[in-house]
Amino acid sequence: MDYLHNVQTEINDIDVIYFDEFHSSIESEKALESKLQKSMPHLPWSVKNQARMHVKNKLSPYSSSFESVAHFPETPTAVAVRLNNNQIEILAPYGLNDLFEGLVRPTPPFNQDSKLHPIYSNRVQSKNWGSIWNKLKIDSQ
Repeated sequence: MDYLHNVQTEINDIDVIYFDEFHSSIESEKALESKLQKSMPHLPWSVKNQARMHVKNKLSPYSSSFESVAHFPETPTAVAVRLNNNQIEILAPYGLNDLFEGLVRPTPPFNQDSKLHPIYSNRVQSKNWGSIWNKLKIDSQ
């Protein structure tokens, strides 16, 4: 995004997600995050087990990482990449067009008529993406 907008921003964090319904404590996440920070201390790691992230928005438990990514607030952030049998797989429940077109809009769980919509609206305001990357098209509804 920086390249397309001719700006340079710092990396806020590197999100690492996984799905383990049998070891879903915060302590398990922190142990994995600690291992990453020890091996690459100059990077801002953030590790989250998606098997417990449904609690944050008071939703039913997710069944997979794909389902959890489908519950991210914005379409261009609802994208994950994983390595599976030495092949790169892209998890993009809503496709990649919005990401490539610089369009920020809510995913279906966060649409305007949803109880989760205020979370989307607050994120758009607090992240200040439109000021940082002024070519973005942001759906404020």
